[in-house]
Amino acid sequence: MNWSALDLGILAPALVAGLLVLLTHVPLGTQVLDRGIVFIDLAIAQIAGLGVIAADALGLQDGLYGGLAVQAAAAVAALLGALLLTWTEKRAARQQEALIGVLFILAACAGLLLLAGNPHGGEHLKELLVGQILWVGWAQIGWLALVTALLLGALASGLVARLGRFGFYGVFALAVTASVQVVGVYLVFTSLIVPALATQGLAGRARWLAGFGLGAVGYALGLALSALLDLPSGAVIVWTLAAAALVLAGLRRAPQDS
Repeated sequence: MNWSALDLGILAPALVAGLLVLLTHVPLGTQVLDRGIVFIDLAIAQIAGLGVIAADALGLQDGLYGGLAVQAAAAVAALLGALLLTWTEKRAARQQEALIGVLFILAACAGLLLLAGNPHGGEHLKELLVGQILWVGWAQIGWLALVTALLLGALASGLVARLGRFGFYGVFALAVTASVQVVGVYLVFTSLIVPALATQGLAGRARWLAGFGLGAVGYALGLALSALLDLPSGAVIVWTLAAAALVLAGLRRAPQDS
């Protein structure tokens, strides 16, 4: 193990980014699980990623406002996906989970087609899936914090509930768009589903606090292990989150078995 790799200058921003992702993904993840639409996060994340790939293919990333153009493309794509899912839920509620799966596959294949002629396509695809959390900067964290604050405000104010189906799907789309370029598709899914799954049976704030605590431990341990072992951070964090969930599940069962 390379103990000198535990550089707070790199790990601290990454951990802050992970905690910001958890602030929105833990409460949204509980709703996703309760609604029975588990794969919506993969679909929306993939659609947001498709927006990023399309912006890159069109050359929008170049120039002074390139970063803003890419973010806008990702947000527009995700919101269009949210609008489509709102419509399908009204028209075919029983098939919603299957339709979400189909939408994910279509977005993933569209991304592959757009990257087919790109010599760096494999690298772009890997970045989209596993993210670049270890190299996140404070400026990017600032934007993520602003979006997180706005989304949490919308959830707390009841605005999302008043907007009905699209309120949920729209906030979900924006939350995923803000996080997918930082942590990647795999960690978006894990951050939403694993804490929610591990805390089933708890209610309200207790569930959210337990889920956030689990997520924080998973991110911190995963970042440390990835640095010590020189392994991809996103993949390691996915495993540490899963391990933390198993430990929490075991601790919750222990009093019942005794």
